[in-house]
Amino acid sequence: MATATHQLTPEEASANPPPEAVVVRFAGDSGDGMQLTGGQFTLSTALAGNDLATFPDFPAEIRAPQGTLFGVSAFQINFGSTEIDTAGDAPDVLIAMNPAALKVNVEALKPGGLIIADEGEFGDRNLAKAKYDSNPLEDDSLAKWQLMKLNISQLTLDAVKPFGLGNKEALRCKNMWTLGLALWMFDRERQPIVDWLKAKFTKAPELAEANIAALNAGHAYGETAELGGQVGRLHVPAAPAEPGLYRTVTGAESISLGLVAGAQLASLPMFFGGYPITPASAILHHLSRLKEYGVTTFQAEDEIAAIAAALGASYAGSLGVTSSSGPGIALKGEAMGLAIMTELPLVIVNSQRGGPSTGLPTKTEQSDLYQAVYGRNGDAPMPVLAARSAADCFDVAIEAVRIATQYMTPVMLLTDGYIANAAEPWKVPDMSGYAPFPVQFLTTPPAEGETFLPYARDEKGARPWVKPGTPGLLHRIGGIEKATGTGNIDYSPGNHQAMTDARREKVANVDVPDQDVALGDTSGKLVVVGWGSTYGPIYQAVRRARRKGLDVSHVHIRHIWPMPKNLGALLKGYENILVPEMNTGQLKTVLRDQFLVDARPLNKVSGQPFRIAEIEAAIGAFFDGVPDNEGGEVRPDDSQLPSPEAVNP
Repeated sequence: MATATHQLTPEEASANPPPEAVVVRFAGDSGDGMQLTGGQFTLSTALAGNDLATFPDFPAEIRAPQGTLFGVSAFQINFGSTEIDTAGDAPDVLIAMNPAALKVNVEALKPGGLIIADEGEFGDRNLAKAKYDSNPLEDDSLAKWQLMKLNISQLTLDAVKPFGLGNKEALRCKNMWTLGLALWMFDRERQPIVDWLKAKFTKAPELAEANIAALNAGHAYGETAELGGQVGRLHVPAAPAEPGLYRTVTGAESISLGLVAGAQLASLPMFFGGYPITPASAILHHLSRLKEYGVTTFQAEDEIAAIAAALGASYAGSLGVTSSSGPGIALKGEAMGLAIMTELPLVIVNSQRGGPSTGLPTKTEQSDLYQAVYGRNGDAPMPVLAARSAADCFDVAIEAVRIATQYMTPVMLLTDGYIANAAEPWKVPDMSGYAPFPVQFLTTPPAEGETFLPYARDEKGARPWVKPGTPGLLHRIGGIEKATGTGNIDYSPGNHQAMTDARREKVANVDVPDQDVALGDTSGKLVVVGWGSTYGPIYQAVRRARRKGLDVSHVHIRHIWPMPKNLGALLKGYENILVPEMNTGQLKTVLRDQFLVDARPLNKVSGQPFRIAEIEAAIGAFFDGVPDNEGGEVRPDDSQLPSPEAVNP
């Protein structure tokens, strides 16, 4: 029996080495504080030196009916002593706070995994809400997993009884009791959580003390109770890391910091115009705290006003930034066209979510690529970038600012709900390693007898940026077609052709780094091509396949439009191309269009990120072939290849 006081002998330790990584999922009602619990466990894990990745998964309703299946909120964390690129495929541990949480999440648990359930919530009423005919904690339906039943509700009430809280307020401390137990299980420090609780409840110290008591009680329960062979204290060693200052960031935090850093590198003040929309709202929240860095934030009355205000700020000489999700990006479409026509810098962040219309507001998807590349009226080219992880958002945001200001163009930066909400460790960079790209406003009026040409172009195809009111540089600006050079209104056929070509050529010639290979060789039998948040599962799946000796590589595209100039030649060096996407095949279509390659899709539109195993299985299908007729070499059998019909019935 494993207990808190048992010290493993060297022989026991070598026979049972600690796992390299553990996946834990907290799940409960949307009012049970699972996101807060997961966030604080993440903090403790980061302080312990583990690498980690998280996946918050919560309902769209502000307060879904208590105990219902669609009201379940979950938070998954994958942490370990090795490189962690995803939030994990299947949890090792599921902490279920009620029957609905168990029912929604239990099938994802690994066979033999551990369920910790609050049996105090498994009454007849909650079982009925979760559509259970019998109590799963009693009927052996959970036999393929380890089960630990604890009356967490009653244990919490007992722990906070001295503080005189009402029953409802007392039960709100359940998540802290659960967190205390989890901290004991994985050898985590409690003090950072205690400090956080005291700071959070400075105006209600009795609530702070009650939550701390619950936290300590959960930890003490693990230390003193005979929990049985299922649960012992597991220490996961710290992951190797380069020396430096680290912090945990979500994608929304990382983008916010990157935008500020980009504005500083461009020597510009920043204006952010936004309108609340899931999952993009967090960017507005974070930027509003950074006023000391020359950031002005404006919550507009709607999406159109938000982008129009940001574009007006760019016209006035600031870096205009706006942010939204797919539905809001649709509303911003006309103003994006205005930014393209007036050729002003503007950064547009699209935190993608599931489905058309309102769709799945809190779930993740990559279905706005067509919208980003093609989704405006007229020929309206715009550079498009995609971040691959929360930490990567920082550098991609700086790159978006660089392109916008150097080429006088709007730029769209794509993330998604998974990246926006997920957290991972980030090594705070030394900003002296980033080359500044200060903006040079035109301030010199034309020589006597000459006319100012606001649409004259430099070697990049960019027009001059002039602050309104600059003496001698008065000019006309607006959405109607401009005359080449002068910017006067001009409807003539030849002029429209010339200006359309100029706008297209400017974007097509944006300085984009050559495409690299994330893992593997520059040619071979199979390349898996991804973009955005599919990076982690693709990378891990390809790494596993290569360990098996399979000839497979991974290419991940950051610059979606224009694409790297070497990408076509690179892709043609592989016999087969597989493109996993959380959509119905949008990058696949763009690759086929641009490079005439036979890219095959692997699509998922469930609102959930790819699992490593799903991509690994698709890779395996390419190599489960038949010998050819010439030398017995195993080649992919076309009948085994993923096809649009197979993956999109």
